[in-house]
Amino acid sequence: MFIPLMQALNVARTGTGRPRTRPDRARGDKAYSSRANRAYLRKRGIKATIAQPDDQRAKRRRRGRAGGRPPAFDREQYRRRNTVERCIGKLKQHRAVATRYDKRDYIFNGTLATAAIVIWLRDPIKEPSDTA
Repeated sequence: MFIPLMQALNVARTGTGRPRTRPDRARGDKAYSSRANRAYLRKRGIKATIAQPDDQRAKRRRRGRAGGRPPAFDREQYRRRNTVERCIGKLKQHRAVATRYDKRDYIFNGTLATAAIVIWLRDPIKEPSDTA
C-alpha cells in the first residue's frame, strides 16, 4: 500500500516554509490498483495514474451501471512511470546500489551518484529530434 511510503515523504521547498508532504501525482503499476490505495490518494487530493488490471476491469463491466465509472488514466503519465522504473532497474545493475552495502545514507548517495554517472557516460540516450 501507498500509506507507509506517503507518510515518510518530505520534499523541501525552494524558499521558506515547511516541506511538502503531499505529491502532485502518484504513479504506480497494476499491483497498486486497489480500492484502498485509490481511496487514500483521493482523500489526500493526490492524482493517481495507476493502470487497472484486466480482472478489475472485467468485474466492473459485469456489474453494468452498478460497476461505476472507470478510474481516470493518463497514458502519458504512465509512460513517465515506466521511464523511472527502467532507470531504477539500470541503477540496480550496480551491485553496491542493489544490495546497499553502505550503512550511512550520505555514502550510499555517493554510490548512487557514481552509478548514475557511469550509466550516463556509457548509455547516452538520444533525444527524439536526434533520431532523424
